[in-house]
Amino acid sequence: MPTDESISPESLTLDVPALEEYRHQGTSLAVVGFPIRHSLSPVMHMGALREMKKAHPALAGWVYHRIEAAPEDLRSVLEWCGSKGFRGLNLTVPHKVEVLPWLDKVEPEALRMGAVNTLLFESGKVSGFNTDGAGMAIAIAEGLECRIDCMDVVLIGAGGAARAAAVQCLELGCRSLWVGNRSVDRLNVLLDNLRGHYPKVELHGFELGGNGATVPSGALLIQATSVGLKDEDALPVDPLLLARVSAVFDMVYGGNGTRLVRTAREMGIKACDGLGMLVHQGAKALELWTGLPVPVECMKQAVMQMVDRKDERS
Repeated sequence: MPTDESISPESLTLDVPALEEYRHQGTSLAVVGFPIRHSLSPVMHMGALREMKKAHPALAGWVYHRIEAAPEDLRSVLEWCGSKGFRGLNLTVPHKVEVLPWLDKVEPEALRMGAVNTLLFESGKVSGFNTDGAGMAIAIAEGLECRIDCMDVVLIGAGGAARAAAVQCLELGCRSLWVGNRSVDRLNVLLDNLRGHYPKVELHGFELGGNGATVPSGALLIQATSVGLKDEDALPVDPLLLARVSAVFDMVYGGNGTRLVRTAREMGIKACDGLGMLVHQGAKALELWTGLPVPVECMKQAVMQMVDRKDERS
């Protein structure tokens, strides 16, 4: 197996058939999703590991991959990674919720979120954590200069990422939380779950597609769906709703910002994409796996270099 210096980030994608041929003498990490080839997580984590091993030579054999696995293959991938001595995994769409029944232990906050994005393999057990919420809060503070505890929040989505965002906002004490989703059934499941944990908060739900006239003026909008991964994707919210908010955070990330971020800025609204969240949730995961301080700036620079290269090629 090549050393980490010689591994090209673009070559770090494994599919399920390729797993049987995988061999590595050092410590392996990976992000698992479907699709996954767009993920910048390997670039980010390998950038940090290269810096960290200067002070900690034991990390020299650590590598980080992408594993593309459809939902029906997730359980077998987890079992395979456990048997091959993987230290940890990140999970992305569509695996953050579905994985819960197969874990030996889930941290309390992740249980309230109903989703995990980070797995730790240790002593034959698999533990689940969620670093998305903390990563989001740091990214919002840095990118938008907003404090969630001082704001009404409008959240778009009801999947795993939205669950993490909702719990983080409620834990930080947002003034109110408004959740919009196209599927009313899925929306109600999330709202019922949140009300069970936070019975005293001001919590509202609404179906996407309307003009959003009832959401508070000046709110922080958090976009927590996968809409925006493709340039041709439509806006995830009606422009009339968008016009009511004072700041926009889109969990999706891209080179020139997503369509939502660009539209918000054109309207004079503060906006940023999920690149900062990607970095900070990743740093917290790497700290969990290594037990060491993580150079966040190295992770950020590695990601930005890849984003800049993609922009040059487009």
